[in-house]
Amino acid sequence: MKIAVTGKGGVGKTTLTALMAQAYADAGRQVLAVDADPSPCLAGALGFPPELRTGLRPIAEMEDLIEERTGAKPGTIGGFFSLNPRVDDLPERFSVVHRGVRLLEMGAVDVGGTGCICPESALLKALFTHLLLRREDVLLLDMYAGVEHLGRATVDFVDALLVVAEPTRRSLGTAAHIKKLANDIGLQRLYLVGNKVRNEEEVRFLEAESLGLPLLGYLPADLKVQEADRLGVPVYDYVPELREAVKGMIGRLS
Repeated sequence: MKIAVTGKGGVGKTTLTALMAQAYADAGRQVLAVDADPSPCLAGALGFPPELRTGLRPIAEMEDLIEERTGAKPGTIGGFFSLNPRVDDLPERFSVVHRGVRLLEMGAVDVGGTGCICPESALLKALFTHLLLRREDVLLLDMYAGVEHLGRATVDFVDALLVVAEPTRRSLGTAAHIKKLANDIGLQRLYLVGNKVRNEEEVRFLEAESLGLPLLGYLPADLKVQEADRLGVPVYDYVPELREAVKGMIGRLS
């Protein structure tokens, strides 16, 4: 099962990814969770202890590694470098494991325009393709708002793209944009997940404005999510209602 999670900033992508990762791990599945956000915070949501978190660093920031694998210094535009660098050893070499969840911070290349041809992007693209082709039982990708990492060559390997949205028109507007981008590259297996839902009226709003996407489920609004973050404990343990909601979503994905 290979699942990508996306949505507008602050909507709860990381919370959902952390909940699903731990739920799958507790069910005995082999889990690789990948933080592909430019500001990684999945380790905190999963409750990884400080001594493990210090061993994490986004691949996109490893300049020496990028130069070693591509043959060019990061920041180089044009010139000659490998477009297919070796990446098969990176997931195990730069990940950490806690409570059955293996976590890798991939990061992102921050560029303007429609994309870049640079050593950083070459390495990340190769790594992303490799991750989708691996034989992990469960792969979870915590992405930023968009589908830039997903290309036509890899789209068939994604079992589901979960678009997280709050019950607001602004959040659903971002979801509609993501849906268009995903459909443009041929990705059809999309699901909407509601987050921070306070009452039945908001559930009905999500159902009515679901953009034609199946509503996989929703996470109720709960201030304990913020408390878990302040305390540095896994939201999976601290908010049982969200844990049970995610288990239901996983059951519907199977």
